[in-house]
Amino acid sequence: MRFPKLASFLLLSISLICVAKTKFPDTPAGHQFAAWLESFNRGDTNLHREFLQKNSPSRISSLDREMSFRQRTGGFDLKKIDESTATKVTALVQERSSDQMARLTLEVQAEEPHQIIKIELSAIPRPAEYALPHLSESALLTATRKNVEADVAADSFAGAVLIAKHGKVVLSEAYGLADREHKTSNTLKTRFRIGSMNKMFTAVSILQLAQARKLELTDTVGKYLTDYPNKDIASKVTIHQLLTHTGGTGDIFGPEFDAHRLELRTLQDYVNLYGNRAPKFEPGSRWEYSNYGFILLGAIIEKVSGQSYYDYVREHVYVPAGMTSTGSEPEDNAVSDRSVGYTKMDSAAWAPNTDALPYRGSSAGGGYSTAEDLVRFADALQSHKLLDALYTEMLTTGKQGTPNYSYAYGFEDRMVNGARCFGHGGGAPGMNGDLKICPRTGYVIAVLANLDPPAASRVSDFVANRLPER
Repeated sequence: MRFPKLASFLLLSISLICVAKTKFPDTPAGHQFAAWLESFNRGDTNLHREFLQKNSPSRISSLDREMSFRQRTGGFDLKKIDESTATKVTALVQERSSDQMARLTLEVQAEEPHQIIKIELSAIPRPAEYALPHLSESALLTATRKNVEADVAADSFAGAVLIAKHGKVVLSEAYGLADREHKTSNTLKTRFRIGSMNKMFTAVSILQLAQARKLELTDTVGKYLTDYPNKDIASKVTIHQLLTHTGGTGDIFGPEFDAHRLELRTLQDYVNLYGNRAPKFEPGSRWEYSNYGFILLGAIIEKVSGQSYYDYVREHVYVPAGMTSTGSEPEDNAVSDRSVGYTKMDSAAWAPNTDALPYRGSSAGGGYSTAEDLVRFADALQSHKLLDALYTEMLTTGKQGTPNYSYAYGFEDRMVNGARCFGHGGGAPGMNGDLKICPRTGYVIAVLANLDPPAASRVSDFVANRLPER
């Protein structure tokens, strides 16, 4: 016999006991924070709808997104209250499904019944006070397998995981299905779409041309794209600013992209569509991630080299690095071992991401690769097969004017639990990947998935947070 009312009462009692132990502030904002977190963490759509209707009616329209977010994160555990007033609380929380921490801010109306008027959540690097213990290599590999297998069992990971140390592979595993309809398994030879990870190859190509003195990083867009439509971008935006997302060149995704998705077949097609736009802000004044900026870098590569972007990258990046399974062939071309991407962005069940894919990958992202090829790329970069030592350091070192000096040239440059790691991730509906190169410890982590983010990045972060100290 079932007792739904009793079960609900017990769950609520347990939740409230847990809330009490966390010492939420005894303020209107603190009470609402505790209540929202308890409701969100339970993951019951109907109960959360009732909570929002009473306490934050303006958020009802985002209920489905909130519940989808709850499914991806597993909910949040409170770690620390950072700031507290009668109407506002800011706290550090951690996802239950991963190591990711975030800063959560909640504000309420000053007058009764103190309805919630704002909730903001932003991911942050893991603070040193919450650093995870470093593991031995054998313990790390055991923990990684256990963690990934749990994600696979929860149907939240399908892909490939590869860890190498000083060029020697210490873990290489593939999980889940590359094609659910045909029951084709993922393998280490499976090619996964890599989203923005293409930016690393574009940045290497630009630095190669700079090293060869065929261009200067201080040159403007207009020096090479002489007929560029918008004169402010042509005359003010530099190659350095494109590489660091500080040029104000904006994104490519939105209604215009959706309307012309399959017509955008060349880099010039993108320029024709977006080239009349003015800068979003004064070039060099701030940082904002710009896919279109990397489209322009691809167009500059074509102009300077006299080759198509695709031919240049294949000849000067993929071939010298030994990357035999990486490319950006059009989606309507048959590419052996290319996985099907699966997304839940617009549904409750996994569905192919076909309707979200561009015609082909570009200099901004959207190509495909394997975990093995990404490790080959990392090895070629560190052994200076692609760039000399000076330009490799220039490529991978975070730049002034980017968030916490963490963005270099097409690479992120971060401290992870005391160790510097550089690389880049990529994510879009039905695809997620991440490459981390950690030079002091000698480790390289490559994870690719044919599911929505954060399927792969959650795994790579798990590994990086626990790497041996030497």
